[in-house]
Amino acid sequence: MPFDIARTRAAYPALTEGFAHFDGAGGTQTARSVIEAVTAAMTAATGNRSTAFVPGRRSLDLVAAARAAVADLLGAEPGGVVLGPSATALTYTLARTLGAGWRPGDEVVVSRLDHDANVRPWVQAAEAAGATVRWAEFDPATGELPAGQYADLVTERTRLVAVTAGSNAIGTVPDVAAIAKTAHAAGALVCVDGVHAVPHGPTDLASLGADFLVTSAYKWSGPHLAAMAADPARWASLRPAKLLPSSDAVPDRFEYGTPSFPLLAGVVAAVDHLATLDPAATGDRRDRVRAGLAAAQAHEEAVFERLLAGLAARPFVTVYGSPARRCPTVSFRVAGSTPADTAAALGAAGVCLSSGDYYAYEYFRTMGLRDSGGAVRASVYHYNTVEEVDRLLTELDRLAAAGERMAG
Repeated sequence: MPFDIARTRAAYPALTEGFAHFDGAGGTQTARSVIEAVTAAMTAATGNRSTAFVPGRRSLDLVAAARAAVADLLGAEPGGVVLGPSATALTYTLARTLGAGWRPGDEVVVSRLDHDANVRPWVQAAEAAGATVRWAEFDPATGELPAGQYADLVTERTRLVAVTAGSNAIGTVPDVAAIAKTAHAAGALVCVDGVHAVPHGPTDLASLGADFLVTSAYKWSGPHLAAMAADPARWASLRPAKLLPSSDAVPDRFEYGTPSFPLLAGVVAAVDHLATLDPAATGDRRDRVRAGLAAAQAHEEAVFERLLAGLAARPFVTVYGSPARRCPTVSFRVAGSTPADTAAALGAAGVCLSSGDYYAYEYFRTMGLRDSGGAVRASVYHYNTVEEVDRLLTELDRLAAAGERMAG
């Protein structure tokens, strides 16, 4: 069945404003059902978690429902889902907790392809423990992250390997399963940044070989909350710094303060929304989420193919990276225009793209692009269309033509 793009776009009220959103890598628009769920949760009486009264029990239910929804999205167990304000915050919590047990001579392996949220927490935890940081390098020409290099990087002293499931800069999808196999053979843990990958296809914690997998709901049509999934037994072995009166149960012990109960309702609604992307899908929510994201992935790939071909056909555009497997994300520059100026010119025409380094600090520093403004990023989400791609390409042509007139 063809992907019903009209039906899909109708689920996003913000799209009626007429902007072309190619900035989903920085945060997608919010589905109507999510907005309604958050509103309903804020309208109803809720209290802090308690079994003594109905409003308190509602909050308990919202937390449990959010854990179950994220578990269905990632192929995890609800009892292994830690909820938090952002992927960065959750990764710092994990890094501080694991790092407390590291010693001089221990090693961690990070990647120069990753978002800094899956780099700096580990680097800083290693520095605090006197541990050694080892770096996995990407191929500057293709943007690939060769899995073979990990055989040399991982040793019997490696305590953790951190790697992305999808580059937020150029879309590279590394062979995480192969990297994890190498890490596990040496007894190391693996933390996978799934923030950019999870929105663009079915995800399975076990298939990735991830000991920890983090995702952000606002990258898949939901509110600004995040979650990190692991085996509940893995969490049980860890002792984070926490307040004495707060729960010591797993996964509660890793969650600081009172959560935003209405936003948790939005997390549930966002996963439920993803489960509707393939109207023909059947089975439980996990099955329907996988089917919905597979259908969305096929649509995104077709739209992205048109975008890549259009950029490649324009001699005034330089595209960075050409990985064989990628999320629908590309970084580029326009000759004669800084990335910030390019994004501003497109933005003035109602086409939304990011510019800069998008926190892919090591990638842009390695490429020698960070100090000169990084690049412009276009990312495709399942509500984007080929017509919007053509609109973007047309605006790039106008920008190039205007630059030629000024130069002349």
